[in-house]
Amino acid sequence: MFLKKIVFGLVFFVTFSSSLFSQINSIQSQINQLLKDPAFKHASVGISVMDVKTGKMVASHNADQSLIPASILKVVTTSTTAGILGSNYKFKTELQYSGDIDKQGNLKGNLYIKGYGDPTLASPLMEGTDSMEDVLGNFVYAILQKNILCVEGHIIGDASWFGSTVNAPDWPWIDLGNYYAAGVWGLNFHENLYYLHFLQNPQLKASPRIMDIEPEVEGLAFYNEVKSAKKGSGDNAYIYGAPYSYERYVRGTIPVGNQKFTIKGSLPDPPLFAAQKLKNQLAGINVPTSRGATTDRLLQIPMEKTRKTLYTHYSPDLKTIIKRTNIKSVNLYCETFLKTLGKRKTGEGTEAQKGLEVIEDFWTQRGLSFDGVSQVDGSGLSRTNLVTARFMASLLRKTHLDPKISNTIYESLPIAGKSGGLKYYLRGTVAEGKLRAKTGTLENVRSFAGYATNNQGKKLAFCIIVNNHNCSGSALRKKLAPLMQAMCR
Repeated sequence: MFLKKIVFGLVFFVTFSSSLFSQINSIQSQINQLLKDPAFKHASVGISVMDVKTGKMVASHNADQSLIPASILKVVTTSTTAGILGSNYKFKTELQYSGDIDKQGNLKGNLYIKGYGDPTLASPLMEGTDSMEDVLGNFVYAILQKNILCVEGHIIGDASWFGSTVNAPDWPWIDLGNYYAAGVWGLNFHENLYYLHFLQNPQLKASPRIMDIEPEVEGLAFYNEVKSAKKGSGDNAYIYGAPYSYERYVRGTIPVGNQKFTIKGSLPDPPLFAAQKLKNQLAGINVPTSRGATTDRLLQIPMEKTRKTLYTHYSPDLKTIIKRTNIKSVNLYCETFLKTLGKRKTGEGTEAQKGLEVIEDFWTQRGLSFDGVSQVDGSGLSRTNLVTARFMASLLRKTHLDPKISNTIYESLPIAGKSGGLKYYLRGTVAEGKLRAKTGTLENVRSFAGYATNNQGKKLAFCIIVNNHNCSGSALRKKLAPLMQAMCR
């Protein structure tokens, strides 16, 4: 009996080892075959496939080449944030007042909406958060509970927690007016976005007219240069405009038709927008504000430091926010995380640089080399970000081995054939449900970073980055599919 067990064990070991060796061979073969495709003739490609348990490189190609990562960089920012702040961390926003309230209900001071960076405050997109109407309603209720019937000072959107620099310095001009490049303020509101509604025009190259903006933004003016393109051409309209500027140029195309067509823009000044909305809400119930709405940036006199808190709003927990960040690839959330890391660890949140230093220090202490890495923002929108495939796979491995971070990040990644940027990708293949990855997309950049589980239950951390491919993005995804499947066999 004992001899039979030994023989069985040896057979199992040899069979398992043979299977594993066969898979490794298959992955490297797929990489070698992939690179023979003419689409990669002039491309820069970095691939790293690593055994999570042992750290052994299973397959690779140019794993140490520095490449533009696009949105897979969000994995770096979100995993660091989870590791430092903890998955249960919540952002807060405080409704405060200064001065005194007399017997007639006159507040002889200011109301403040004091932000601490919550990117989900009054979000129209994040499930489980209070809507803008609900947030403002809670603010108004707290004001009335304090018997404030007139504000003799200002309503101030206080964004001083981070300062007035809100975008990465090298983000392209074409992006800044659009929702995906909304800046980060100490007081974010309504995800720093608005909806711009067009009425489609049925004639090619004609001008569809702007119907309205939702919600209304005081003083925002549009110069509409949008044209109609062929049916099914999609949203190719871009809004041009800088933070704090209330002039916007809209250029590009939307499809012909006769329906409403909506694009999303970035709010010029979310703290001012929030203060204006609260002022208008109070005016609607006959609670006047003598000196109007303003912000810490616009205020000509120093803000009072002595204040009392009327109400505190809390965000969903960090784990929930990170899940939406990676599933929906939300730039605003990652840029907020970056500044929050700097603020919490160094006391400085004005510039992103402090947060970047925190990220590098966090991983360097865990034995991760930053050779070949240059991170300049938190989301991957900048084309001057550089990483190596080895760095990303190594970080994913260390993330998965850290119980404080592992579940938060693993559960936040899109699942092949089921969710996020992978919802329709690899559906009906061996990789469906077995591969999770953050995707990245910029012009001439496609990337994937995540985990694959093979038939033996072994987990692989992988990163694939392709720069300057000679084919469309959709064609490239098809070309990469056999490699993805090989990792899951």
